[in-house]
Amino acid sequence: MNIQFSDLIENSPNAPGIYKMYDREGNLLYVGKAKNLSKRLKQYLDISKLEPHKQVMRSLVTKVEWEITATESDALILEEKLIKTEKPKYNIMLTDGKMYPMLALTNHKYPRLLKFRGKISQKKDVYGPYPSVSALNETIKTIQKVCQLRTCTDTFMRNRSRPCLLYQIGRCSAPCVLPQTNYDSNVQLARRILTGDSQPIITDLLKEMKRFSDNLDFESAAKCRDKIEALTNTSTRGIKRQTTYAPKLDWDGTVTELEKIIGKKLNLIGVFDNSHLFGKQAVGAMIAFGHQGFIKSEYRHFKLKDAARAGNDIAMMEEFVSRATKNNSRLDLIIVDGGIAQWNIAHKTAPDVPIFGVTKGEVRNGDEHFILPDGSICDSLPKDSKLFLMLRAVRDEAHRFVITYHRTLRSKSATASVLDEIEGIGAVRKKELLQHFGSVKAIADADIKSLSKVPGLGEAAAKKIYYYFH
Repeated sequence: MNIQFSDLIENSPNAPGIYKMYDREGNLLYVGKAKNLSKRLKQYLDISKLEPHKQVMRSLVTKVEWEITATESDALILEEKLIKTEKPKYNIMLTDGKMYPMLALTNHKYPRLLKFRGKISQKKDVYGPYPSVSALNETIKTIQKVCQLRTCTDTFMRNRSRPCLLYQIGRCSAPCVLPQTNYDSNVQLARRILTGDSQPIITDLLKEMKRFSDNLDFESAAKCRDKIEALTNTSTRGIKRQTTYAPKLDWDGTVTELEKIIGKKLNLIGVFDNSHLFGKQAVGAMIAFGHQGFIKSEYRHFKLKDAARAGNDIAMMEEFVSRATKNNSRLDLIIVDGGIAQWNIAHKTAPDVPIFGVTKGEVRNGDEHFILPDGSICDSLPKDSKLFLMLRAVRDEAHRFVITYHRTLRSKSATASVLDEIEGIGAVRKKELLQHFGSVKAIADADIKSLSKVPGLGEAAAKKIYYYFH
């Protein structure tokens, strides 16, 4: 029988994970990772576009398997593990002892940020791996901006007599020659950032930026703004500590199990979550899934239209569910992240659609309870059951999707609002500035002559903007 490669990947999901390719004898030929398995596997359809060794490998493939992971980073970790343990014939990377780049904090009085490949020793606290050196370098740059930790070697540090250039540009606190009072706390801050705990830090920086602005300390406010922007970008990329990968989800079988509980066929299931910061940038999101996994084409973002609802999670949920069901009558089940209040409002808003609630419990990952469509509480679902793991995974995906959207909007607001703080720069001038330069950063970097060329600005306003940023 002539096996077509397109048939082997026909049902590949639009989700992150790893894929395995086998020959006719069942030998593992290749393991790869993907942000989107379906898109990645389709790249193998045109064999002429592949590298020579992959053309040979692809001609031998008779079976393709895949395993979905929670994130692309988890796929990377699983790929590395499988290549190390199963040694696929056509994997070139990692089979010679190499590893993906990682980042570490050394054990030192003044810990150093260090990028490396190789074995993990007990002399450093390791984070990663990262999909590329460029991604790792961006992370180091973020930590330097926010925490000002050193990156130089111990020998270089011991032999310094004055601060280096990194100190001059605000990327290092110069522990080589200057007394340090906050280095330890900045190291702890860096650990929090590297393990994905950026949200509380951003919240504190937003408050601090407002306080500086209120006190007319615009230079300090601008530094807070830059830190917020750097942290938001880092959070969006999803930096996380090296960890185990998520268990494989049996989407088809588990959705079928859910159908038995709900009592109806489930083709399209929507999961809702919302986010705001003290009522500001109030947003919501719906992710979708079905028998074949996540359905990215059905994902939706919502900006809150009714400002009176801002900060009220229940009222926000009501608007978002109402808008989603009004525009999408195909939803067979709605899952909400929250307790009985969220379940009640969703049930009231969409009475013709079964509502399923996922509560956070005392511990977000492991103590979840569930609210069934009849309003009863289910707290007996085994924590290692396929249904429990799937419900937690879709809840986490909805949370990731809305938080990423919220951080993006908040970052834009945090930078754009700086122009609002400059006296005499109204909406029209702000629009002209942004159209002329493209971004707040470009405006901040411009000299007086360049600023004066903006239509309708004038030299006096140009000087005011320049001295605000400098």
